[in-house]
Amino acid sequence: MFSMKNMRSIWRTADARLWRDVLAVAATASLVGASFGAIAVAAGMPVWLCCVTSLVVFAGGSQFMMVGILAAGGGPVAAVLAALVLNARHLPFGLAIGHLISDNRLGRLLGSHVLIDENTAFVLAERDPERARALYWVAGGCFFVLWNLGTLVGAYGGDQLGDPAAFGLDAAFPAAMFALLLPALRDRNTVRAVLLGGAIALAVTPLVPAGVPVLLALVGLLVVRRTPATKETVPA
Repeated sequence: MFSMKNMRSIWRTADARLWRDVLAVAATASLVGASFGAIAVAAGMPVWLCCVTSLVVFAGGSQFMMVGILAAGGGPVAAVLAALVLNARHLPFGLAIGHLISDNRLGRLLGSHVLIDENTAFVLAERDPERARALYWVAGGCFFVLWNLGTLVGAYGGDQLGDPAAFGLDAAFPAAMFALLLPALRDRNTVRAVLLGGAIALAVTPLVPAGVPVLLALVGLLVVRRTPATKETVPA
């Protein structure tokens, strides 16, 4: 089982360099979490529901998408479907690193809740299995704590102060997502998928309910995936 022995092993492996690498990235989680909390409250969600959502869902992109679709007048079905589609990327993540998360089912079940892009990237970049496992749990734990603290602060502050745009909190999440996306734009297929998906979403936005353009934009990804792989990159 996932026991105290496993946790002690992870703690011993987590040296100063590991903590430094994780905290340097995880520090942004509180800011983006605050952005979510403030935007969700401004959209009409009560503070307690913002916090519960972050605790139970813990998927920043999906949480922002659900709130955005509901705030734009979309139905809950469209919001949930769009969020599920966005989070479908976690399925290959789990297949790729599931054996490194834990040696047993309970550990993998617990670990699946903190499976995010950031700790997956840490694990895939690390060759030593023990260190990769420590990176996964330390990064996942840090992001979980900081994200939820940020959500609480942002939700409470947004409830008290009003418009999140006045403090720039509404821009934190788009800025963070753009920073994560930017390195991937060196790949031509990624650029094609982004441009085609964006064009589809813009074209159908006046014609379909809120949330549906995001789902239809996935056509861009599906079309590009059917094209032959290329090693060409966009010049820096």
